[in-house]
Amino acid sequence: MLYYAVVFFVIAIIAAVLGFGGIAAGAASIAQILFFVFIVLAVLALLSGFFRKK
Repeated sequence: MLYYAVVFFVIAIIAAVLGFGGIAAGAASIAQILFFVFIVLAVLALLSGFFRKK
């Protein structure tokens, strides 16, 4: 999932450089959503692993 966030971020950067503002904003928002979903899932996985060992 983090891979897809990075891919959309790169697409947003390229679109912004080429002047496609709407596409860049859309790709950046998708990348931001995917990044936060990744962070939440990573924290949940760490917590479940921590509580499972006890």
